[in-house]
Amino acid sequence: MLDTTHPLFSFHQGTAPLLISMPHAGTYLPPAIAARLTPEARQVPDTDWHLPRLYDFAQALGASILVATHSRYVVDLNRPPDGASLYPGQSVTGLCPVDSFDDAPLYANPADVPNEAEVAARREAYWAPYHAQLRAELERLRAAHGVAVLWDAHSIRSVLPRFFEGRLPDLNLGTGQGASCAPALAEQLLASAKAAQGYTAVLNGRFTGGYITRHYGEPARNIHAVQLEMTQCSYMQETLPFDYLPEVAAGVQPHLKRMVETALAFAPTRR
Repeated sequence: MLDTTHPLFSFHQGTAPLLISMPHAGTYLPPAIAARLTPEARQVPDTDWHLPRLYDFAQALGASILVATHSRYVVDLNRPPDGASLYPGQSVTGLCPVDSFDDAPLYANPADVPNEAEVAARREAYWAPYHAQLRAELERLRAAHGVAVLWDAHSIRSVLPRFFEGRLPDLNLGTGQGASCAPALAEQLLASAKAAQGYTAVLNGRFTGGYITRHYGEPARNIHAVQLEMTQCSYMQETLPFDYLPEVAAGVQPHLKRMVETALAFAPTRR
C-alpha cells in the first residue's frame, strides 16, 4: 500500500492564460521508499532545486503555478506513463528511476528495485493526480481565454557527462522540435533568451521538451507548451548542500522574468 497522505503538489490558480509547471521541484520521499534507497539517493541530488523561489515573480504576473512535492525518484512526472524513452538511443532515466544522473544505483539492494506492479501503483498514486490537475487547468485557461500557454520549468547541473558532452547552455528552450507551440512564440522566446547578456541559449538542442511539453502542447487548439531547462549554476550551488545563491540568482532572474512575460504577451494574440 503506497503512502498518499503527503500532498502530491501545490497549486495556485491565477488569472492569466499561463500555467507554470514544476514537475521535478519536489524533494519528499515516502518513508517506505526512502528506506530502500542508498544514503546518497536520499539526498535527492537530481532535484530541480529552488524553482519556486527563482520564479517568485510569477504569481504577480497572474500565472497559475503547479509544483510537485514528491521527488522524481518516486515517479518522474515528465516521463510517458508507459515508460517509453523520450530520447531513443540516448541514456535516460525512467518513469520510476533506478539510477541517478551520475549513473549510480538508487536502491541499496537490487531486490528493492520496483517491479512492474509497483511502477503501475506509483503511476496511479503519484503520477496521475499531477497530470489530472495539469490537464484540468489548461482546459480551464483555454475555456476562459481562448488560449493557454504552458511553461514547463526545469533546471539541471551544467555538466553531466551521462547526458551530454561539455557544458550545457544556460537557457535551453524545448518545443518538441517545433510541434508543441506556434513557431512565432518559439522565435520570440529564443530572441529573449539570447538577449540575456552573460548567458548562453539554444532552442531544441540537447533538451527538446519532455513528456509534458510534447503531450500537452496542441497549437491547433491554442494550447502552446514550452520547456525551459536552466543550468543550476545560473542561480544556485550545484553540489551539496545545493544552496540557493541570491547574488547569483539576481543576475538571471530578470531575464527569466522577461522570457515568461514574452510567453504571456503572446497569449492574447492567439485568441
